[in-house]
Formats: sequence, C-alpha cells, structure tokens
Amino acid sequence: MAMNNMMLAQLMKDMQDPEMLKEAQKMMQDPAFQEYMKKMTESREFQTSMQKTQKIMKDPKKVKELEEKVKQQLKEGEAALEKARKEAADKEEGGDQKPAAAGMTKKEEEADEIEDVPVLNLN
Repeated sequence: MAMNNMMLAQLMKDMQDPEMLKEAQKMMQDPAFQEYMKKMTESREFQTSMQKTQKIMKDPKKVKELEEKVKQQLKEGEAALEKARKEAADKEEGGDQKPAAAGMTKKEEEADEIEDVPVLNLN
C-alpha cells in the first residue's frame, strides 16, 4: 500500500508541473490514445465502475470518508517519497556504507576505499 501512496503523492506533484501537464496534453491529443480511451469508456467494467462511483458521490458521508482516506494516503505517500529521496541522496553521498565500515578507523576506511590494483602476469 505504501507504494500506491507514493505513486499518488508523486502524481499530485506531477500535476503541478507545467512540463508534465504539457506532455499529458500532448499524449491526450494523440488519435491512438483517444481511440483507446473511447474503447475503455465504452467497456462494461468501466460503465459499472462509473455507476458505483456516481452512487457513492451522492452520499455526503461517504464522500467525506473518501476525502479523509485520500488525504491520509497522500500524507503517507509524501512521507514515503521524502524518505526515498533522503535515502537516495545519502547513497549518492556515500552515506550508504558497508556494514563492516561502521567500526573502522578513518585510516582503515581510506585504505578500504582505494581501488584494488589488478595483478598483471608479465611472464
């Protein structure tokens, strides 16, 4: 579920990016995309889903429950995105060290970072 929440949070951020919106608009103008969407919206599954959604949207209590649920998922997704960004930044900066490096002295760490020189057979 956390991954879905992250995707929701990323989608909300992307929808605020003018470049992403421009690309989405370009995609939606593609005749192949329009044909695909037409087929999808005419499908029985889509029609059934829309009927269920319309029924739910008529109940203010259910709408409020859904709004709260989405807000919570968005909050969790934003936190997960931030955590993933920090982990990626730490990894880029070398913060993602090997477990053995944790107990090493500074001199041992520096020696460990030196690349191994390949053994050359000159015979």
